[in-house]
Amino acid sequence: MPLDTIPNEKVPGHWLLARMGKKVLRPGGRQLTDEMLGSLAVTSTDRVIELAPGLGATARSLIARGPASYTAIDRDADAAAAVRDVVGPSGGTALVAPAQQVPLPDAEATVVVGEAMLTMQSDANKSGVIREAARLLGPGGRYAIHELCIVPDDVDPATEQQIWDDLSRSIHVGARPLTARAWRELLEAEGFTVVAEHRAPMALLAPRRVIADEGFWSAAQFFGRVARDRSARARVRDMRGCFQRWSDHLAAVAFVAEKA
Repeated sequence: MPLDTIPNEKVPGHWLLARMGKKVLRPGGRQLTDEMLGSLAVTSTDRVIELAPGLGATARSLIARGPASYTAIDRDADAAAAVRDVVGPSGGTALVAPAQQVPLPDAEATVVVGEAMLTMQSDANKSGVIREAARLLGPGGRYAIHELCIVPDDVDPATEQQIWDDLSRSIHVGARPLTARAWRELLEAEGFTVVAEHRAPMALLAPRRVIADEGFWSAAQFFGRVARDRSARARVRDMRGCFQRWSDHLAAVAFVAEKA
């Protein structure tokens, strides 16, 4: 497991949840990912690159669609190794590199996918990752993202900053989710045209969502591990409290965009 030497009290929230057995770590859950992939429409001619693939839940779905190739990019060597184990039997591979500097040629891919990773980047890094996705794609290439978003689009800046601060404190990673309009504008600024948009509630730790994402028995095991581990229980309670505190202003959004 990535970052397995960092104690529960300090590890980033998504890796704590993974440590407890949660496999789906996306803000809109498995359903929003499936809707995004449906609009992405990967075929046997596509060359797919996935940025920061986590533990490989979406990688499995992408591989199942039979693309011509699949490559994962993750800056963490342990995370890359975990995904390599998932996709290797089907001919996929995983490289260790930052999403802003992928060691592959221009127009190497026809599809680039990134989920729940731009939210954790600064404004400059968000643009840098999107720009790198554009470099990796040729004309007509598709870029799909699934991220946390703030609602409504005209939320006041003070509330937005409070959300950023509270999320960052709770999940121990700098989190700067944007409004759906701002996400769209970032994509358009780097030469993409949005062709599909999907939304879902932000309910990552709601029991009903956990069961839907993980299945009943895996969800029960996850909740059991959390209940038995005092430090994990405190962190999960704090994260869920943060999500509930801002429930009127948090959602999940997925876009599919095409490069001109």
